[in-house]
Amino acid sequence: MKRRWFLISIIAVFMLTSFVGENGVLASKLNELKKEQKQNEIKKNDLKSDIQKKESAIKALETKIDDFLKQILSLNKEIEQTNANMNRVIDSINKTNDEIDALKESIADLEKKIEERDVVLRERVRAMQIKGSHVSYIDVLLGANSFADFIDRFSAVTTLMDADRDIMRKQQQDIDQLETEKALVEKKLAELEESKAKLEKLKASLEAQKKEKSRLIDQLEAEQEKLSQEKKDLEEEYHDTIEVEAELEKAVIAEQKRIAELARKEEERRRKAAAAAAAAKKPGTLPNVSSGFWTRPANGRVSSHFGWRVHPIFKTKRQHRGTDIANSIGTPVVSAADGVVSYAGQMGGYGNVIMVTHSSNGSIFTTVYGHLSKINVSVGQVVDKGTHIGAIGNSGNSTGPHLHFEVHVGNWTASGPSAVNPLRYVSF
Repeated sequence: MKRRWFLISIIAVFMLTSFVGENGVLASKLNELKKEQKQNEIKKNDLKSDIQKKESAIKALETKIDDFLKQILSLNKEIEQTNANMNRVIDSINKTNDEIDALKESIADLEKKIEERDVVLRERVRAMQIKGSHVSYIDVLLGANSFADFIDRFSAVTTLMDADRDIMRKQQQDIDQLETEKALVEKKLAELEESKAKLEKLKASLEAQKKEKSRLIDQLEAEQEKLSQEKKDLEEEYHDTIEVEAELEKAVIAEQKRIAELARKEEERRRKAAAAAAAAKKPGTLPNVSSGFWTRPANGRVSSHFGWRVHPIFKTKRQHRGTDIANSIGTPVVSAADGVVSYAGQMGGYGNVIMVTHSSNGSIFTTVYGHLSKINVSVGQVVDKGTHIGAIGNSGNSTGPHLHFEVHVGNWTASGPSAVNPLRYVSF
């Protein structure tokens, strides 16, 4: 913004002061404006390059953002899966606790039965110890009074022995079952501890994933904020450059109109001074000055005419916007008509170039003299037809020493219909 207003202020000063002062000072303002315009064009090109780089960076950032979003979506799925696993583990733990409670009740019942049988067995043993060797199953059998009594006694003894064996068998079975169920309880408890450990690990994993998700979201928001700010700065700078370009274009047009007006006012004076200026030239070194408004700009051979041709350097078909006059380096170049120098300096493929603005019967023309080896005039200088302004050279995009001469109806333009065939006005 500061640069834009600074440039606009300079342009305003140029425009306000363009109607006062000496001719040379006034015309030089056009040169300064064109220099500023060229600098702004370079600035705009640099900005376009920066825009392309920013666009590439933006695309890369958008790809990165998409990757972050995919990671977040994947993370959400993992969190959902972890929550589901956690719920299943909790359900399993609850079921295990219920089974443990049931096992504890079964163990308690077995322990109670074993304890009751222990009491019975202890009583039987105690009774047998009290009777000692006086009473035994054999004594009972031998004490029978008859065979029938023996059979009865044998049946009774067998029943008692079977009862004792059944009690001991059940006691052993219950003891074995107790051991089995105790082992089962221990196994269930171990599984419960393992489930608890897994649950704690899942919880830790879930917390870590949540933390990672938050970090990714923060990074994503920071990248988005940076992208938004870069876009904003880039757009502001681009709009500033466009505004400066428009202001410079207006100033250049105004300055060109001012120079054209100056050329019209000086037309009559130049006509009167033409004869005296031609007489002052060195004979034999400059081209003969023709009668009429126009004259040949240099001596030499016409090596290329106006029109379409294959460019000798770039090898592409292009329009040749002037007439080439081949001669040795240093051959004098003169103004083709009375006018005011509107540009003098280096310009891209033209190399060293001079532009002269002319006024003839209310019409404006601009002549161009390119590839010069020497420039003898400055911007704003008033020149007459035949005035020595420079010398043939080989500067710019040139394959040999020659003068590239153009005639434009109106002001010079880099493209468009302003350039016309010089043969319409000048005889070669």
